[in-house]
Amino acid sequence: MEASFNPSEHTHKGFFERFSSAVAKATGSSAAFILAMASVIVWAALGPVFGYSENWQLVINTGTTIITFLMVFVIQKAQNKESLSVQLKLNELIAATKGASNRLVASENLSEEELEILYKHYCAMAELTKQTSDLRKSHSVEEAIEKTEEKLGAQVREVAHKKTTHKKA
Repeated sequence: MEASFNPSEHTHKGFFERFSSAVAKATGSSAAFILAMASVIVWAALGPVFGYSENWQLVINTGTTIITFLMVFVIQKAQNKESLSVQLKLNELIAATKGASNRLVASENLSEEELEILYKHYCAMAELTKQTSDLRKSHSVEEAIEKTEEKLGAQVREVAHKKTTHKKA
């Protein structure tokens, strides 16, 4: 029997997860930008009142440094969750698509060198596919490799044929 996943049954979230999601959403809003801009304008307007003192400068420097430091962690937590969610959705699409290469499921666990090798492979395959077929058609990885191998095989046979006929002449 296949276990089913019902998101409504799994809504238990930790405090930091809920907090980081809410803060990331709120700080990404227009209202947050307007509030930040208003704070800077008020701070700048108070410059003459405080004689542009070191304490006046220290207020904005300290405030922005603390907020930036804390936001790095909050945003990273929210981004990690979002990234994992996108990876799971892509993995589901790969797993459910007939002809798709399951080798790419969990590709986020590969080293940078392995990812670069795969990237170069797909770039080369895309270039060969572009030269051999209609770009408006989509192909699975295996189909594209097969078509590329067929083309390369035909080219190798053609070169071999030319060499043998050239030697006989």
